[in-house]
Amino acid sequence: MVRFLERAQLPALARGFALLGSGGGGSTSLVQLALAESAIWPVTIYDVEDLDPSLPCLAAAFVGSTLLLGERLPGDAPFTPLVDSAERWLGERIPVVCALEGGGMNGLTPLFLANERMVVDADLTGRAVPNLDQMSLLVDRVPGVFATCDTGAGGVMVVQTNRPVDLERVIRSAVIQAGGTGGALFAGFSVGDLAEHSVKGGIARALTLGIAFSATASASLPVLADSLSGRVLGQGRITKIEADDFDPYVSTVQVDGVAGEIHRIVSRSEILAFMTNGRVVASAPTIIVVLDAISRDILEVTDLTMARSIEIIELPAPEWWVVSAERIRHVRPSAYGLAELDGAV
Repeated sequence: MVRFLERAQLPALARGFALLGSGGGGSTSLVQLALAESAIWPVTIYDVEDLDPSLPCLAAAFVGSTLLLGERLPGDAPFTPLVDSAERWLGERIPVVCALEGGGMNGLTPLFLANERMVVDADLTGRAVPNLDQMSLLVDRVPGVFATCDTGAGGVMVVQTNRPVDLERVIRSAVIQAGGTGGALFAGFSVGDLAEHSVKGGIARALTLGIAFSATASASLPVLADSLSGRVLGQGRITKIEADDFDPYVSTVQVDGVAGEIHRIVSRSEILAFMTNGRVVASAPTIIVVLDAISRDILEVTDLTMARSIEIIELPAPEWWVVSAERIRHVRPSAYGLAELDGAV
């Protein structure tokens, strides 16, 4: 079904993608502000079934440090050099764009290209994830997919490989060369590939979540969770933050619950698991949302600081991941070396 996205809906859409970030994916505020001033509105949003399956498609995202992106503003057309390189590589124009990542700021990035390309409501993750080799097209080994990325000083690199982890490592190295943040896009696939190898309906889901959140943000926590089709995991005050002994990128936040229970939130750049009294209650790819208990701000992992009172909600995992044992192994905690936290989807 073809839909129209209005400028007035942008705050709700951004809020929904913040929820789907599961504590990561970068703040949507910067991208929201940039898009609010653009001339793209209203934006036509297509479902995968609305478009010719043979049409070439691309997926764009910001990669690297989202904090640095706030200091190095992306401009009005941040992906133009990358798109130009991809089209030269393919030898044809790419008329369709989707989201590379379905949570956090990158849920909004297709809109940067909406004035020149058709926006299809699909993405390659359904939530925020840390690594490019976790994109659905690579997980399902769709042939022909390649990437372009920034290398700094106006440079662009093209990467095509049969080993997804190589793409992740090479692009991360290029991002470091570019100063810690930049753009990347995937191409070499078609709208037809998205029918089976993508998470469909992410824009519609984010907009629904954002509208529901706004309508119930001042309600009780159970009512808020129910409006999001989620469930309450817990609430309390942060009393301890510990780094993992073996992986410095993993942290555990202890939350003293309101009824005396002890909760733990285990995170990398996104929240991977939630525990209560030593038992795993929820884990990735389930989406774990942390809110400030007073302001109801949607918090990122970096916002989980000592003495903060928080509320924790679980949202259902994107179905695309959980229907296949091969797919889900790429996003469970064991993919990050935390196998003891698997099994709570």
